Amino acid sequence: MLMRTDPFREIDRLAEQFLGTTARPAVMHMDAYRDGDFFYAAFDLPGVEPESIDCTVERNVLTVRAERRRPTDDKVELVAAERPMGVFTRQLFLSDTLDADNLEAGYENGVLTLRIPVAERAKPRRVPVVSNGNGRKQINA
Repeated sequence: MLMRTDPFREIDRLAEQFLGTTARPAVMHMDAYRDGDFFYAAFDLPGVEPESIDCTVERNVLTVRAERRRPTDDKVELVAAERPMGVFTRQLFLSDTLDADNLEAGYENGVLTLRIPVAERAKPRRVPVVSNGNGRKQINA
């Protein structure tokens, strides 16, 4: 019996794993950066309704979940379906140096932006240095 295999099957499988499919979307793209006393994470979520976005923090794990749906009106005739639909999820492990209790989230122009303050204990501070009775001097820590 002669077995025929598709030489591109493995390439297709890897592409689906990293790029997602319409049934199982890939992860949402994100930029993360620090600006002064705040850490920011910006997630691309074009076409997602704000009420479908859910952000939770549990034990320093931030989970962002969002869903993009197709129109469900019976009068709508789908002609092309190339954009990924379904549920998108992304998890970030937050450092103890961030104040997750005061996390803020905003959604504008298809971008979810999270603003997380740096914890007070993680900010640079002056440490007093005492010399042999000659007075106190301060240095940056």
